[in-house]
Amino acid sequence: MRPADLPQVTEWARREGFCPGPCDVDDYRDTDSDGLWVGCLNGEPVGCIVGVRYDDQYGFIGLFLVRPEHRGHGYGVALWERALAHLEGVACVGLEAADARLVDYTGWGFTAAGATLRWRRDTAGRGDRAAAAPEPQGITLLPAAAVPKDVVQDYDARHEATPRPLFLGRWLGEPDSGAVLVALDAEGCCRGYGRIRPCLLPGSEATGGWRLGPLIADSSPIAQALIDQLTAHRHGPVLIDAPEANPRSRPLLRSAGFSVVSHTMRMYRGGPPQLPLQDLYGLACLELG
Repeated sequence: MRPADLPQVTEWARREGFCPGPCDVDDYRDTDSDGLWVGCLNGEPVGCIVGVRYDDQYGFIGLFLVRPEHRGHGYGVALWERALAHLEGVACVGLEAADARLVDYTGWGFTAAGATLRWRRDTAGRGDRAAAAPEPQGITLLPAAAVPKDVVQDYDARHEATPRPLFLGRWLGEPDSGAVLVALDAEGCCRGYGRIRPCLLPGSEATGGWRLGPLIADSSPIAQALIDQLTAHRHGPVLIDAPEANPRSRPLLRSAGFSVVSHTMRMYRGGPPQLPLQDLYGLACLELG
């Protein structure tokens, strides 16, 4: 996948309802520049896939699509096999599957691990009103630029299958001081962080909305404070993808005005990573795991 392909691939993802961020594919390239492909038919791009190899222990497949008019001819299989070849030898490979593809992926050796729920809120956030939740006692929320990067990266690494400093480092330097917020305790230790970014909605909503994630926190009150502050003054729909296996996420997101609009199934080939799912309220994106 060349830089010139990125706008077209992003538009395909928007039309499919993936709700990508305008710069998401650049993040994928930062993670594994050799793990992105476009399938071309007589020189014309007709599909794409991402097969990101974090390291020898973990990889992830996403952004897998073929343009509707070119489906049913085996082009998707060719893309799929290319991604698998790139991930050969990786101990664990993950993906997010739509219900219609569960049988297909099971045939390739993937096993369902748990649902990921997409939540949406169309109303203004509580951070826009005087009723915004206060910061939990002993916790301070700061823009990421005011916090040493290693403090956030160390916290993130404890909640991911493998460290992702390049992926995360790009966000921590974002000029929008409210786009990434970090929750610090009195000793300066990270107790949570979250990010919000613009996203492109499908159909008539192509004017855009917001994606909230990653959202990781040691407790629901910290997660609530992050949601309130990150969504303050962000007008338009807000989406967040939460692992159903986190028992804290459903009551929190419902109380914050979100409703479930769709779901996918997280699947793995190989031993699934052992993660503190009770701290994961929102995933960064479904295409990178």
